[in-house]
Amino acid sequence: MNSKLLLSIAAIIGAAVAAGTGPHGAPLCNGCTITGTGGDNNANAKSGCDGGEAFMCTDQQPWAVSDTLSYGFAAASISGGSEASWCCACYKLTFTSTSIAGKQMIVQVTNTGGDLGENHFDLQMPGGGLGIFDGCSTQFNTNAASWGERYGGLRSADGCANLPASLQKGCQWRFDWFENADNPAMEFEEVECPAELTAKTGCKRL
Repeated sequence: MNSKLLLSIAAIIGAAVAAGTGPHGAPLCNGCTITGTGGDNNANAKSGCDGGEAFMCTDQQPWAVSDTLSYGFAAASISGGSEASWCCACYKLTFTSTSIAGKQMIVQVTNTGGDLGENHFDLQMPGGGLGIFDGCSTQFNTNAASWGERYGGLRSADGCANLPASLQKGCQWRFDWFENADNPAMEFEEVECPAELTAKTGCKRL
């Protein structure tokens, strides 16, 4: 299938737990508190974007496996499916435009993309732009301006130094492996989740 890819950091993942299902029948991921490190296993926890206690997990950032393959996490909206069918599923994205054409990325969907168009993947990428929901400013007690443009994020790798230390490596990935590509076109297919991804989220589809 063909699609466009949106670039941004997914500022907040809603409440999640390692076992059980969510309100739409979807499996749930490990959740994080404001520290970004686990501890939120309340399936009814409110998103930090809405003043709640469920926040983004800081270990859910992209990383390079090789020169041509990366792993990461995304919010998604996939034509013909629903939250119940794509939550915790993994997809192989093959980029078909910009300087990263031919490179591939396997992402696990850990957030729904209700604000996205059909067949969109919103990569969790530190420094890629806060987007419509800003939970990062609260989570890290920072000014929204330090994250770059609301849509588009930082303009250069130098700006990564202004982000919290725990997010800088994922920010650098954008300018290194991802080559700061601007919404590249792609093809995608569902694949088995790599153990490296499920080890971070605690979520596997049955």
